Amino acid sequence: MYELNVKAEFEAAHQIDGYKGKCQRLHGHNWTVEAIVCGSELDELGMLIDFKILKAELNAVLEKLDHRYLNELPTFKLKNPTAENLAKYIFGELEESEVFSKSKAHLKAIKVHESPRSCVTYTSTD
Repeated sequence: MYELNVKAEFEAAHQIDGYKGKCQRLHGHNWTVEAIVCGSELDELGMLIDFKILKAELNAVLEKLDHRYLNELPTFKLKNPTAENLAKYIFGELEESEVFSKSKAHLKAIKVHESPRSCVTYTSTD
């Protein structure tokens, strides 16, 4: 089984409604997102999936979040834009990418870092 990771970044603000502490106030992060892909069959070039294509797909998803106030996005109107909810959202968006319908690879997990020392991982259920 092969596993590969790509990383990308975006910057955005949010606040955690109902939180008792600083995070209840408007604040921002320089988020780092890792996409973890796995599979056992390589293509004719010997690749599981092209890093360049996977990075482009991840960046397309993150572009929707970059330099935004996350609480205003329709996805987060009814739930807080926590790192956990962001990871699940990004996973769902990236998993729908055409890149996975054209390869034997599948998206295994999304890891969202809201700081260099704090991150959450959302993992595929299959």
